[in-house]
Amino acid sequence: MAVAAAPRAIDVVIKLGGDVLAAVAADIARARDGRTLIVVHGGGPQATALAGRLGLESRLVGGRRITDAATLDVMKMVVAGRLNVDLVTALRAAGVPAVGLAGSSGVIRAHRRPPRVVSGAAEAVDFGLVGDVDGFDLGLLAALDAAAVVPVIACLAAGGPGEVLNINADVVASQLAAASGAAALVACTAVGGVRANKDDPTTVLRRLTVAGARAAIADGTVQGGMIPKLEEAFAPLAAGVPAVHIVAPSEIAASLAAPGSVGTLLVP
Repeated sequence: MAVAAAPRAIDVVIKLGGDVLAAVAADIARARDGRTLIVVHGGGPQATALAGRLGLESRLVGGRRITDAATLDVMKMVVAGRLNVDLVTALRAAGVPAVGLAGSSGVIRAHRRPPRVVSGAAEAVDFGLVGDVDGFDLGLLAALDAAAVVPVIACLAAGGPGEVLNINADVVASQLAAASGAAALVACTAVGGVRANKDDPTTVLRRLTVAGARAAIADGTVQGGMIPKLEEAFAPLAAGVPAVHIVAPSEIAASLAAPGSVGTLLVP
């Protein structure tokens, strides 16, 4: 069923990886400064750590997690549980009127992803209980915006009746930015941007076009988890989002105040 568009565009969608959740609350408070924000977060490192303690193997292909039933239980406990609670608590302590939401409450609607070929795999991969986005409850997000509340969305999705699906935070943030008409997507990562040399933090590329990013993936400059981050960023740019900022945890506000001054600014 189609969902009506939000009455006004969101200014910024902020995507947080699990490796940066402990260090962003104060910077998000600075970034808010009159802007309308939505925060989307994952929790891959914490989920991998808990899975290991439970004796479960974490399988990733091209930076994307394969999710069986046991792994999905881990994602529920970690992402929609402890991490969402702790992040909302930290944001509220920093003065941000945040409210936590599990995407599986209907905020994110998805269907199970069919097997497909991704970067890092020669053949189609069955990712298990992983979703591809069908849509968002933009009406609910608009109501929270009208109440001056910042949604903090944990990346699980509602699938078929009674079905919960794991869903990549980069995918959710990119598609939500496009669906909500956001002026910018900020992807916060510990590496602080796209590097010409992945092992040298001084080689961050300040500005990339989509064509330049594709070339960097093709020639091996970009490797590992940065590949899906860039690939998912292409979609909102193609849909009209003007810019994607890939930045370090302390650079969210600075990237919005002076685009291209920190991290990597990705443009069409």
